[in-house]
Amino acid sequence: MSRKKVSKAVVPPVMLGWREWLTLPELGIERIRAKIDTGARTSAIHAENIQYFAKEGQKWVAFNVHPLGPGKEPITRVEAPLIEHRVVTSSSGQSTMRPFVYTHVIIGDRTIETELSLSNRDNLRFPMLLGRTAMHGVATVDPSRSWLLGKL
Repeated sequence: MSRKKVSKAVVPPVMLGWREWLTLPELGIERIRAKIDTGARTSAIHAENIQYFAKEGQKWVAFNVHPLGPGKEPITRVEAPLIEHRVVTSSSGQSTMRPFVYTHVIIGDRTIETELSLSNRDNLRFPMLLGRTAMHGVATVDPSRSWLLGKL
């Protein structure tokens, strides 16, 4: 008796440039400028005016996001369950304790689950950084290109 080989459909990865517009539907963010960074393990979002509160017996965090970039309008007020606080080491070697939230990110025609650290990205051009853990198995990056998912 011979066994039939069952082929598994392989979904090709989404091609991303080094900067893209992403969507964070659970956070109410339709479009956010993001730097696609394979050198960063975790993803991060610029968060201002962070406030902690309890909701239905769970710890939550509220914060402001500037989807077009730090200091730029509009401002979106976001609320999300707090996962935990973790130490994150920046590319400059500085370690800080940051709060983390869990959310979905729409990348082209794919929706992925990821954790975001809330950080001060005031001195950086992009309000969000998409790290390699979030992209694993989903995306390929062409660092010579930009806005492959479309411009705003």
